[in-house]
Amino acid sequence: MTALPNGAGLSRRGFLAGAGAAVAALALAACTPGGGGGAGSRSAYSLLLPGDVPPQWERIRDAVNAKLKADLGFEFKPEFINWKNYGAQSLLKFTAGEQFETALSARWLNIAQLIESNALLPLENAIDGGDYPNLTAAIDQSAFDANRWTDGSIYGIPAVNSAARIHHHVARGDLVDKYAGGSIADFDELEKFWYDVVQKEGIPGYINRNSVFDVLGAPTGNLYAQGWETPDFIPLYFSSDSLLFVPSKNAASSGSTNAVPFWEYEPYVESLRRVRQYYQDGIINADRLNADPATLRAQFDGGGAATTWGITDGLDTSGHLSQLEKAIPGATLVTLLPFRDGESAKPNQTFQADNLVVVNARGASNDAALQLLDWVSIQENHDLLQYGVEGTDWKAVGDDAYESIGEYNNFPGYALSWRIPLERKFSRMSETEDRWFEWSKSYENFTLDPFASFIPDLSEIENEHAQITAAIAEYGNPLWAGAVDVDEGLDNLKRAVDQAGLAKVQEELNAQADAYLASQ
Repeated sequence: MTALPNGAGLSRRGFLAGAGAAVAALALAACTPGGGGGAGSRSAYSLLLPGDVPPQWERIRDAVNAKLKADLGFEFKPEFINWKNYGAQSLLKFTAGEQFETALSARWLNIAQLIESNALLPLENAIDGGDYPNLTAAIDQSAFDANRWTDGSIYGIPAVNSAARIHHHVARGDLVDKYAGGSIADFDELEKFWYDVVQKEGIPGYINRNSVFDVLGAPTGNLYAQGWETPDFIPLYFSSDSLLFVPSKNAASSGSTNAVPFWEYEPYVESLRRVRQYYQDGIINADRLNADPATLRAQFDGGGAATTWGITDGLDTSGHLSQLEKAIPGATLVTLLPFRDGESAKPNQTFQADNLVVVNARGASNDAALQLLDWVSIQENHDLLQYGVEGTDWKAVGDDAYESIGEYNNFPGYALSWRIPLERKFSRMSETEDRWFEWSKSYENFTLDPFASFIPDLSEIENEHAQITAAIAEYGNPLWAGAVDVDEGLDNLKRAVDQAGLAKVQEELNAQADAYLASQ
């Protein structure tokens, strides 16, 4: 699994601080009679989508609803929730028993808590039953199998467009030409480029929201030098908002996980010190702790930074280029994955999807939710939702590309409609992005992580996990941001997680991981 997506590292801190109460409420709500039936008499069904409302959305929504109404007899009412609040608000909506139909979830978000609380509809019967043929035709069975939970059930529809996705840098190509001779091959060259840009252009080298995975990597992180040198492992955790543990390098052969807290792995401590220096030198944005993703995006698109966060999903050029060109005539974009070994790096992956579309067990109509997921798995409907009205918002270029000709953009297809065979590439995709995107589609370019399908069970350590998560929010986040002295920050964090029950959590994780290794 990559951490995801915009994708893994998105602002979602603090939603587990009250996990105990939330879990109890969810469990109670899930036992209450609710959805699960047919479409019934409702004319419109709601769903949760992350991010801001796309431009021209009302017009596109009306066009989609007109076709939905004609085809299926109902409409949909998406509710967009800003990324900064999505994790907490979506969890609360599940907790409250609201009758929305679908939402985005994943391991890096809140799916473990939702499954444990019976808040999600198991989907394997629907997938195997043949009632949603467009959906199953557009998603390979191997993708479903790679995303089964520990009980063998499928709780989410993988919304992916590649075999795996790697965090990387979207860079100003014009600045790379000016200060790096047109190419950057490894992390040392990238770091030199950042310092040159800060000194000579007066803008940050790199901007992103605050994220543990940006600094510690899974297996790579944009600020994690060791990950680009040897991207050969992925940390273990009960949830990505809690504490990351580092397994033994020989766990697969020895059968002993011996996972230790991240601060006992020297490359991670080195990365924290490096990021602290970046913070002090102005290489990274000083507002990482509370930065709004939309504000950061506007800053980069306005020419206000040399690089920003990206992921190999084929959307970087289309997401940034037009605005950047308006702000900086002649500006270009390049995709940088500073692997020491280039395209032969073979980074570790789990192949668990970063994006899972889950169905709310208490939704007004589980059948309507599945009908919608099947409907957006048809090319014509998929294109209308993601790209807008053909001829008004976009036009086809060749067999698999498109050109945007209107203002509609940024629909979060990864939260509803991404299907590998249906995705079109942006016609002006940079050569570097195209190359790395195609690379990311092949399973052969990755190494299967020894803990690929390991998903730990929280049930024995729920209270400790909640307290550790709260400690991470208070003391870990400033470390990832570079905003505190590393030694002082680590001392505070260690003290807090020790008091919260670190020893019990570590013992439980290792016991479960060892059992997993023994079962392989």
